[in-house]
Amino acid sequence: MRDVTAPERRYVITFGCPDRTGIIARISGFLAEHGGWIVEAAYHTDPDTGWFFTRQVVRADSLPFDAAGLRARFGEVAADLSAESNWQVSDTGERRRAVVLVSKAGHCLYDLLGRVASGELDVDIAAVIGNHESLADITRAHGIPFHHVPFPAGGKEEAFEQVRKLVDEHDPHAVVLARFMQILPADLCRDWAGRAINIHHSFLPSFIGAKPYHQAHTRGVKLVGATCHYVTADLDAGPIIEQDVIRVDHGDSVDDMVRKGRDIEKVTLARGLRWHLENRVLVHGNRTVVF
Repeated sequence: MRDVTAPERRYVITFGCPDRTGIIARISGFLAEHGGWIVEAAYHTDPDTGWFFTRQVVRADSLPFDAAGLRARFGEVAADLSAESNWQVSDTGERRRAVVLVSKAGHCLYDLLGRVASGELDVDIAAVIGNHESLADITRAHGIPFHHVPFPAGGKEEAFEQVRKLVDEHDPHAVVLARFMQILPADLCRDWAGRAINIHHSFLPSFIGAKPYHQAHTRGVKLVGATCHYVTADLDAGPIIEQDVIRVDHGDSVDDMVRKGRDIEKVTLARGLRWHLENRVLVHGNRTVVF
């Protein structure tokens, strides 16, 4: 008898291909042929690029094969529809793993740790890596290994190689830059493409450099926001997963604006990470479709 308290195991198909007639019929026909029970289905066509996107969720117990078997058989459908590498099949029965990179600011890490501990965010944080030791105690208090990797002047290349080794040994589904104040080198951006996720305030590119909140306060801005995006070699310009804002007014001090900015960074990063882990984000060029 199936445990009704356990989440139903599902396979998630995400798929993109050049738009044409018959795509939905081809996919749904393939699933129906094998008894696939679709429990979620979302579609989008981008008229600017002529590209079709879909996310299909199927009950695992409705199919006569496992996730690997589904990948092998669905590959023929993907080839017929010219999807090339723009598709994947994930299994909700496989635990998601994340590695978090931090510096000194702890608000995003604290928030993620709390969400994981409460069960709100269904992911195993395999490790936290910091270029300062400020967040070691809170990390270890949650039973998670903390690795301190210093970034001395003239030694960043060696430091990033150590970070790469620590991250890659966990083969994480997400590498989360939770206010990590180091710029990933191009080779790591390439190797972690589609997995490395960053969060930053919304003042870029208007207020660049030190003390952006002071600059914004002087300018009298009325909105503070945050952007969660995939990391690319183009600094802070990767495909956007999620954005949000919160209002500020003339009565807010710089400290008030910083506090509100941190609040919105936390929730925006948590949403973006959740959607990534649930395979809701499809990347096409430098844009995303989020189902």
